[in-house]
Amino acid sequence: MILDKVNNPNDLKKLTLEELNSLSNEIRELIIKKVNTTGGHMGPNLGIVEATIAMHYVFNSPVDKIVFDVSHQCYPHKILTGRKEGFTNPEKYHVYTGYTAPEESNHDLFKVGHTSTSVSLATGVAKARDLKEEKGNVIALIGDGSLSGGEALEGLDNAAILGSNIIILVNDNEMSIAENYGGLYDNLKLLRDTNGQAECNFFKSLGFDYLYVEKGNDIEELIKAFEKVKDIDHPIVVHMHTEKGHGLDVAEQNKEAFHWILPGTLDKKDDSTAQVEVENYTSLTKKFIMDKAAEDKTVIAVNAGTPGVFGFTKDFREKLGKQYSDVGIAEEHAVAYSSALAKCGANPFFAVMSSFVQRTYDQMSQDLALNNSPITMLVYWGGLSGADATHLCSFDIPLISNIPNIVYLSPATKEECVAMLEYAYKQKERPVAIRIPNSELISTGVKDTTDYSILNKFKVESKGEKVAILGLGDFLGLANLVKDELKSKFGIDATVINPRFITGIDEELLEDLKQNHNVVVTLENGQLDGGFGEKIARFYGNSDVKVLNFGGKKEFSDRVPLDELYERYRLTKELIVEDISKLL
Repeated sequence: MILDKVNNPNDLKKLTLEELNSLSNEIRELIIKKVNTTGGHMGPNLGIVEATIAMHYVFNSPVDKIVFDVSHQCYPHKILTGRKEGFTNPEKYHVYTGYTAPEESNHDLFKVGHTSTSVSLATGVAKARDLKEEKGNVIALIGDGSLSGGEALEGLDNAAILGSNIIILVNDNEMSIAENYGGLYDNLKLLRDTNGQAECNFFKSLGFDYLYVEKGNDIEELIKAFEKVKDIDHPIVVHMHTEKGHGLDVAEQNKEAFHWILPGTLDKKDDSTAQVEVENYTSLTKKFIMDKAAEDKTVIAVNAGTPGVFGFTKDFREKLGKQYSDVGIAEEHAVAYSSALAKCGANPFFAVMSSFVQRTYDQMSQDLALNNSPITMLVYWGGLSGADATHLCSFDIPLISNIPNIVYLSPATKEECVAMLEYAYKQKERPVAIRIPNSELISTGVKDTTDYSILNKFKVESKGEKVAILGLGDFLGLANLVKDELKSKFGIDATVINPRFITGIDEELLEDLKQNHNVVVTLENGQLDGGFGEKIARFYGNSDVKVLNFGGKKEFSDRVPLDELYERYRLTKELIVEDISKLL
């Protein structure tokens, strides 16, 4: 294998063009095998193999600084920068994170996993270099839909006037996670169609020098282009036309499905007769939107470039037609856009992944909540998990629940989820967010007739004494397990409460608990600091009632197994009961 000769980027410079091309095939095979085994980003990494080889062949990392956007495209880079064992040895497949990580290598400058950041970061790197009067190239790699993000545009606006070396590599694979949307991508198409010669050029309009590379998966062409721009003394954009999923037929043909795959995806046989969609909270919510859109032309589903998270399949999008908006990877715009839709009589359902809602804080506060626009925000994947530090979904409760005017709801059952969706759709008083459960569908079989317009009313699931357990959302099941454990070990018949409302407290109920309860326990699937439990603790602060809050610590955990996190946070029925017993 040619890769046996490559232990760091300098080794590339000793290879012939023929060897570099062979190396690209070897790297591609390693990526396919590893990602099919572990899951991960397939299409973006396959499309950037040749550009990564050419980049490291021409530039001198880590003296020359390379900043990756999103890190969807960093696997080839990791293989070439001393981490190939994480791809060649199945026993070490999980040693390295799926994103750039400075603790792994000095070739990674930043820990990055969210989109549209590379140009801003690279501009800061270049400015610091200039202030210190140092030399070296600064390269930002951006693409795979990242250009639509607001920070990317802000970064480009400022990078263009830097007046010194900064090289923006635009990886144009004609895709985001799904299709690209927006006028910027129309201009990229125009540039592709004219081989970069169109007079209407977005990058030139900002002041960038510009170079187009049509064959973005051709190592020789890329080396020529990179050698032209190396050590340049002003900002330049190198626009590379690549193919997402390059070298894997199924990924080339179905780019959206193979952006990110689950383990074993390539091993599955395509048997459409065996494919039956199992009802879950995602399919339930999708069906609700589809049904409402069919009877109400003002209903519109909005998402920011990640339709697969919500089950918004191509068929779903086509059926909704003009009642569907993908704004690209631009959550800030999505919130303001949805707010305006609602303000003017439409009924937007804005779907967003918990980890990405973090980008929207100011828009949720100002454009949405301050204006009290009655949108329905659907937050998916919220909760503790074994995810990478870049994609944790445990911060949405503190973020959303502390903004005035927003009502944040957390259903524990299918029936509650449907009732909350119906309430959010019909009401016109305020923005309503619903934390779609990230758990197995639970059904009581009994319709939920709760009037959710009467805010902050908790539901007593079972009445007891001494101990009250508030299980928020998908932790209601854990609350019931704790109740059973208390009964079994100590003979205590605890009260179990389903809060349903994250943004407020049921003062009447909490006051009533003082009569015959000594301990109140809160369970929430997210970060404790600033979360739901602290609201309960604050209520009881000047009373004799003891409060125990259980949830996640304020930390960036990184690929820690969920069971290990539950032990760390004492979120098992045994540990919770042990802590309760100490207070009784």
